[in-house]
Amino acid sequence: MRTLATDDTARPIDFLRGCENKPRGSFLRCLDTEDWRALLEAGLCSRGFARDEHLPIGPDDRNVYIIWDGVVRQDRFPLGEGEHVPTVTRFRGRGQLVGEAKLVIPDSAVRTKCLAETVTIPCRAQYFNALLGKWPDIRFALLRSLEERNRCDELVYTMATRPPLERVSRLLAHLADTVGSPGPRAGSTHIVGPGQKDLATALQLAVSTTENAMRTLRYHGIIEARYRRFVVHDVDALRHLAAGN
Repeated sequence: MRTLATDDTARPIDFLRGCENKPRGSFLRCLDTEDWRALLEAGLCSRGFARDEHLPIGPDDRNVYIIWDGVVRQDRFPLGEGEHVPTVTRFRGRGQLVGEAKLVIPDSAVRTKCLAETVTIPCRAQYFNALLGKWPDIRFALLRSLEERNRCDELVYTMATRPPLERVSRLLAHLADTVGSPGPRAGSTHIVGPGQKDLATALQLAVSTTENAMRTLRYHGIIEARYRRFVVHDVDALRHLAAGN
């Protein structure tokens, strides 16, 4: 059986529990049961990355990566790298395929840092393209997930004219939905990995502005902010604020 992974650290993982717990709109969630079984038969293996480790999505790497668990921060530099040069920063989590540009541009690159322990499913881009050609439904699931992601990015990251509290609330609600996990306290959601500076960079806000928004959310008991962890006590309140109410 051929394996999708190509690294010596690849190892089997229990994928039999399926993708039902992956966030809505993610690639894995868009797959139906038969398509998931087809990928399983291709020999899926996993590769783990530690917190602060980078996925090797560089010019010489030839893999795409499906995120099974964890969260990554992706940074692009459309105006070149350097001090005070703006970046395009996005967070990707469970069920998402990253490095997708390699399916059409093999030497593409994006800086991808794991903000928490992250389990991925690597696959050679050339082989993945062959799978997409063989199974049109899987190709459709990927295209659908990328369109869902683009629309979500527009809503979460590009509302520069909206008040900072609304923008921070919108991003936190998005992270709660896509990378959050239930906490020990009933009704709480833990977002592990991103810090306040990560949020400020992604929203292109000053750190002090982001901290002021966080202070308001903490004052109203909606969140707790810890080191590289946000505890959301009221996701509905975040969504209410995110809607500009």
